[in-house]
Amino acid sequence: MKAYKGFNPDMTCRDFQYKEGETYTQDAAAWLCQTGFHAVLMPLDVLKYYAPGKGSVYHEVDVDDVDAKREEDTKVAGRVIKIGASLTLPALIQAQVDFVFANSKKVAGATSKAKNAQVGTDIANGAATASGDSGAATASGYSGAATASGYSGAATASGRYGAATASGYYAAATASGYSGAATASGDSGAATASGKDGRARGAIGNAIFLAERDADWKIINVAAVIVDGKKVKADTFYKLVAGKVVAA
Repeated sequence: MKAYKGFNPDMTCRDFQYKEGETYTQDAAAWLCQTGFHAVLMPLDVLKYYAPGKGSVYHEVDVDDVDAKREEDTKVAGRVIKIGASLTLPALIQAQVDFVFANSKKVAGATSKAKNAQVGTDIANGAATASGDSGAATASGYSGAATASGYSGAATASGRYGAATASGYYAAATASGYSGAATASGDSGAATASGKDGRARGAIGNAIFLAERDADWKIINVAAVIVDGKKVKADTFYKLVAGKVVAA
């Protein structure tokens, strides 16, 4: 099972030393939040356990013999784990975008309240809403709007001037299109603006991830900040200009 794991700068996690390319196995069965090797399935969930800005490092991993139990997010526990390649912040952001699209259906202007809802739209000015736990909403059209209001929901807007809003606990909003806007208004969520001239905002305690691109859409700078209400104000859009986080 493909997953993502965070580590301290020295590649330790809970005093256990890991190394890229190595496989680790425990004899006992995995038990979520008790024993086993833990990782997350949704890339940005890893930031709840290893926050950026503290030297944390992130890797792709493969976990096997996984405990079927699930709790508040996409965390899993496996008896076996293989440590894959390291991921930069831009790569982690891209992995989040890929994850949301891979776990979403494309339907015209659909809305669902079901648990684990996966809905989206690919029409211009379309609106997609996922209100169930771990729901994924994707809007890929021009000026599309995606909203995820459930627990650990994911909203992605990939079209030009798209808007993504995630209001649930631990939710993630990603705007990857030109001049996209991402908002994380829940608790301990993440708002990512990875497109050109994108902007993001969040409530107190949420994380904001910003990418700055040149005229050819190549990433030239990235930044990650926590909305603390002082240096980074709540409910205020920010963008990245010349490597600096500024109010949009």
